Formats: sequence, C-alpha cells, structure tokens
Amino acid sequence: MNSAECLVTCLENENTRFVFGLPGEETLAVYEALRESSIRVVTCRHEQGAAFMADVYGRLTGDPGVCLSTLGPGATNLITGVADADLDRAPLVAITGQASLDRTHKESHQYLDLVSLFQPITKWNAQIKRGEVVPEMVRHAFREASLEKPGATHLDLPEDVADSPVRADATPLPSQPLPKPEPPMPELEQAADFLSRSRNALILAGNGVIRAGASNALRYFARSLNIPVAHTFMAKGVFPYNDPLAIMTAGIQARDYVACGFEAADAIVCVGYDATEYAPKSWNPNREKPILHIAQTPAELDSHYTTEVEVVGDLESALNYLAEAVAPRADNIIPQLHDPVMRELRAYNEDTSVPFKPQRVLWDLHRVLDPRDIVVSDVGAHKVWVARMFPSSVPNTCLISNGFASMGIALPGAIAAKLTRPERRVVAVAGDGGALMNIQEMETAVRLGTPFVLLVFTDGQYGLIEWKQQRRYGHSTEVGFGNPDWVRLAESFGAYGARVQASEELRPALEWAVNQDRPVVLEVPVDARENLKLTEHLGDLVCPI
Repeated sequence: MNSAECLVTCLENENTRFVFGLPGEETLAVYEALRESSIRVVTCRHEQGAAFMADVYGRLTGDPGVCLSTLGPGATNLITGVADADLDRAPLVAITGQASLDRTHKESHQYLDLVSLFQPITKWNAQIKRGEVVPEMVRHAFREASLEKPGATHLDLPEDVADSPVRADATPLPSQPLPKPEPPMPELEQAADFLSRSRNALILAGNGVIRAGASNALRYFARSLNIPVAHTFMAKGVFPYNDPLAIMTAGIQARDYVACGFEAADAIVCVGYDATEYAPKSWNPNREKPILHIAQTPAELDSHYTTEVEVVGDLESALNYLAEAVAPRADNIIPQLHDPVMRELRAYNEDTSVPFKPQRVLWDLHRVLDPRDIVVSDVGAHKVWVARMFPSSVPNTCLISNGFASMGIALPGAIAAKLTRPERRVVAVAGDGGALMNIQEMETAVRLGTPFVLLVFTDGQYGLIEWKQQRRYGHSTEVGFGNPDWVRLAESFGAYGARVQASEELRPALEWAVNQDRPVVLEVPVDARENLKLTEHLGDLVCPI
C-alpha cells in the first residue's frame, strides 16, 4: 500500500466516521484511498465550512473531527475553522495536501510552508516526510487533539509522499484510552476546608465540565452543598436553567444578575473553567475573590485568577468527594437571584411587536424544541441573546463558539450536528451578517439530505458592532448592509424558505420549520433597539441581594 492508503487505514483505526473537505490535485491519492474505505466523505463547498463541521463534530462527540484540503488556498481556507476548534477546545485533526518534496526548497506554484502557517493555531502539527511514520504521526495527532485541553492538530502530506509505497509492517498503532488521573487527596482536603469556610460561594462552570462528562456530578455537588451555579456561554446545559440554584449565563459584557452573584460571593468555585471564554478580570476586577480551581489541567496564570486551592484531576471524582465531605450551607444568599432571572426569561413571551424582540423569538424556539434538540449559534448580537435568554437543561444542546468566536460557524455546524445526531432536530441561529458567510454550504445540506433550520435574525447591520459603537461613541459607523431575498435564496438551493411577518405566525412557523424533511431558511426580522435597551437596563440594575 502507499502512504495515502496507510493514512486512511489509520483514520479508520481511530474510528473516524466522516472526513469533511474539498478534493484537490495534491490529495488525489488520499481521495482514492477514501473511496475504498468505511469513512464517509462529506464534500463541502468551502474549506472553512469543512473545518467548522469537523469542529462541531468534535464538540458533540469528544472524538477528533477530521477536515481535509489541498495545498495553498485550500489550506489557508481551513485556518479560521481550525483556529476556532483550537480556542473552543474542540478536538480536530486537519490534513492538508502539499507540494512534492522536490519543490519545497524553492519558489513554487501554490507552495506555502503550512507547518509554520498552522503552528499558532494548533496544539501540534508536522509534515509527513516518510510513509513509514504515518501510523505514529496519525496516532500522535489524534491523541494530542483529544488530551486536555483538547484542540486542533495538523498533518501535512506532500504529494510524492502520498504516492510512495510503505512497508507491509506500517500498521496502525492501537488507540489507548486517555488517562483520567485521580485528584490528589491533600488537595481535596484543602478544597473541603476552603468550602467549609465559605458562606456565600458561587460555582462558575465551564465547558470543561461537559468535556469531562461531569454534568451529573456537578449537579450533585451543587445541590448537596447548596451552592448556586453560573455557567459560561459554552457550558450551557451543564446545569438546568430552572433549578432553584441556577443563575444562568456569565459572560455578558455588562453588569447583570450574574454579576450581582459574583459581587455577593465570598468564594468562587471554578469547575472546568477556561479563561478564553470569560476573562477573570470581568468577574474578579479587584482581585479579591478567593478561588477554588477544579479542572483536569492546572490553572492558567492570570493576575485576576490567583487560586487559593487547585484540584487537578478527574472532575467526577473530585466533585463527588467534595459533595460528601462538606456540609451544606443553608444561608447562601445568592440563590435569591434565581427568581429575577426566571422572570426576565419569560418577560417577553407574549410580546406582539414586529420587528420581533430577540427574547420573544428565543422563548418560542425553546417551546417548540425538545430538551435534547440542538441549537447552534453563530456569532453576532444574537449570540448574546442566545447565551443569556435561551433556556437549556442538557449539555451540548446549545453550541456557542466563544473561545475564538468566529462568524460563519452556524450553518456548517448545523450540518455536522445533524450528521452526528440524526435523531435530534437542529436549529442554526444566525444574524444576517454571519448567515451569508458560509451560505454555500446550504447546497451541501440539500445534497446530503440533512434537514435543519437556519433561523436568520435580520436587521440589516453588523449588530454587535453597532451595539458596541453606540455604547462607546453614541453613534455607529459603517455597519449597515443589504440583504438577499432569503426565501428565494433558500429555494434556489432546493431548500424551503419562509418569512415571519406577524406575531401570530412566529410559533407556528417555527413548529413547521423544525419538522420538515429538508433544510429550511426562516427569516425573522428583529428589533436591534433591544440591544441598547438591554445595556441601559443592566446599567441601572440594582442587585436584589
């Protein structure tokens, strides 16, 4: 067999279900090997879409998603999605074709040093120069992508190496389970003492809890000790929104009910927390909060994140131990914030104004979906509303990119979500800015037969930037744009298209859209004025505790 066939055999050994990519001249041998394999090749319309699909597959499964491109512009098109996976801590393996080795020492058509190019956005990357090392390098790429903190890796395969024969003994290396070290007992005892001394502790749960499969342990820990829970954007669903201890999402760039909780807390318990999601300076501005760090990796150094105790190891073991070792506190005042949060969630569920308030749209969407259905949010003003207002009770059912936070992820991400979890209904929520950034993948969705809803919030502007400009300067600059006819655009791809124009149409339209047998583009005009109203409201907020 040749190196390309060896590579594909190794991918099969890693239980790779899909390869997302575009074919190219330098990857002909790889595609020929894939043709005879058990792996489903998902041919995309842009490499960025392919990388986003691999990114979301990695988040949903915990196994590395694989994306494939040719050299030069194909490889550079992967970069945004690969960087997103790396900073969102999603396991991903990117494979690029490359020029033959006999022309990489000189100026050559489409040749770039891809190992150098991918170095800042990957945990590990290398060029395959000999076919015999393919098994070792593939195993290393998958293992490194999966180890905490997970992220992206990259393999560069020159065209002549792909075609070169390899020895018969170049067989895949066995895939070993990842280590789950037990947390050290001395640190657990220090953590128990830390918790015993606090009276108004607050848990800040991050996406690391979901990656560790420790959501149930977190719930047991919080309820046993009567400690309220806030979560980051990417940890939505880790704790049920309607639990009396839930105070919902941290990370809104304005003073919120959750900020009141941080202010009132005498200790912060960070569980699976990642500073790329929500900077410690935002919730510990005066560097005065005692911090307990519980995670699978040591704390990242930050002057606003100086930990008093660190428990590093298996999250489930650590949380279960502490739930049994520490007595609950009956007088924690922070749970008083739960009721105001719930009132705000439901405040606009009967609002009839058009353009629609984002709160109303998201509440109706919540009502038509099952708890295990999946929402993939794009990036923009609507992301803040999804993070703050969309109720979630099951991990990995509300996917938000908030490490790299790239626009354009929702549509290709929804395709990957439907391929990965075909039994669930999937909705991609996007603004009219981000929705067009990878709209070409609607053809991919129709061709694959993956039904989902692209719910487009339209306001004719880059709303998040307009929001920030208004807050800082009192006016906005160069944020407006025109839009296509979304219904006709959808239909041109072979999808369904619909536009909601009246209040009484909203919920029936959502119910219709999520139950179709092909992709649906549903346009909903939203009132951008609600963005500034939220900021003004939060600026005047008086903490109720």
